[in-house]
Amino acid sequence: MLTALFIIGTGFSAVHAHTTVEVGSYEIEVGWQDEPPVVGILNAITIDIREPNEETGAYKNITNGFRSMDATVMSGGASKVLDVNSDPSPGHYYAKIIPTKIGSMEVKIQGELNGTPVGVIVPIEDVESTSVLDFPPSSSSASGQEIGALKNALSSLQKDVSNIKSNVGDVSLTSGGISVESAYNFGVFGLSLGAAAIILAIIAMLRRK
Repeated sequence: MLTALFIIGTGFSAVHAHTTVEVGSYEIEVGWQDEPPVVGILNAITIDIREPNEETGAYKNITNGFRSMDATVMSGGASKVLDVNSDPSPGHYYAKIIPTKIGSMEVKIQGELNGTPVGVIVPIEDVESTSVLDFPPSSSSASGQEIGALKNALSSLQKDVSNIKSNVGDVSLTSGGISVESAYNFGVFGLSLGAAAIILAIIAMLRRK
């Protein structure tokens, strides 16, 4: 029983990577609903607003916090005004978003909160690539071997073309009615087919990723 209680207590003590800022007597906490945020996967930016309760000394949540405020998410030079919704729990707000690029983001909150001017920029957790969720881990060794083999094949084709050019320069006779120029063109055509096959192999490999 003690072990079970310890496990449950530990589960509820997880710390989320949210950032809290103070604006006057208010606290505004901003973060992701699902952490870590992953590129291309639907998530939501959450915003909690609270103020101290004079009777208990603890904080109480604020309703209608975005009546005169708005929130904008920023990434690099891009920005987007968030469609902020009220959570069923008082003082909790959220805006759905699908992050499309890995890296850092910030949330700008501005306006007025019950007569208190608000103008803050709050950093939130960096967006990660899908590799943080991949299981089993994908191996890059096979793709590396395929790319290496393709590079070797292209190099071999280049050497063959050079050999054909040098050999044609040494031949001055025709054989069986086929001119040297025709033989050269035929050889280059065959090598071109080989190059086309390698290109198709590269395209097929990329489509598997």
